[in-house]
Amino acid sequence: MSEYQCRPPKAGEEIAILNTSKGTVKLRLFRDEAPKAVENFTTHAKNGYYDGLIFHRVIRDFMIQGGDPLGTGTGGESIWGEPFADEFDPMLHNYKGALSMANAGPHTNGSQFFIVHASSVPANMLSQMKTLGDGDGFSEPVIDAYETLGGTPWLDFKHTVFGQVYEGMDVINAIADCEVGQNDRPKEPITITSIEIATV
Repeated sequence: MSEYQCRPPKAGEEIAILNTSKGTVKLRLFRDEAPKAVENFTTHAKNGYYDGLIFHRVIRDFMIQGGDPLGTGTGGESIWGEPFADEFDPMLHNYKGALSMANAGPHTNGSQFFIVHASSVPANMLSQMKTLGDGDGFSEPVIDAYETLGGTPWLDFKHTVFGQVYEGMDVINAIADCEVGQNDRPKEPITITSIEIATV
C-alpha cells in the first residue's frame, strides 16, 4: 500500500510543484484514483487560483491547510462552481505527507486542501486498527505503514487523498513549526507563491 503511495514518481507521471514562501514542495498526483480532485487542483493551479493564498490553518503534528481565497477556512469553490463528491481508494491513505481535500462533511469538496504532518499514530489507535482489521480498510500493510510513517488514519475515507509529498518534507516541517495565533492561523503569513503542474 505505502510502497505505491510513497514511492518517488516514475517517468511520465504527473506532479505538482508547490512553491511557498518557505520553500518548494514536490508532490505526486493520483489522477487514476481521484480524477475529480486532481482535475480540480490542477486546473485551479494552472489558472493561478492558489497564487498568493496563505496557509490559514497550521497545526503541528497534524496538518497544514490552504487553498481558501478568503484565508478564513470558510471560502473557496471547485472549478465546477459547486461541491464535488469524495473519491476514496483503498490504495491511498492519510500517511504523513499525504495531500488531501479539506471539507465540511461528505461530498463538500471545494478548493481547500491539506498536507498531513502527523509523525506518529497513537499506540491505542494502532491497536484499534489491528482489532478492526481489513474489513474497515486497515490491512496489515496499511497499519504497518502508519506505524512507520505516521499520519492521520481517522481521516481515511472521510477526506479524499489525491497526492503525496515526495520531496520537500523539510518545507512542510518548517511551515508546521511556525508560531500560530487564534484559530491556528500563522502569526506571520505563509503564502503559496505558485503551483506548477508538470510531468517527470
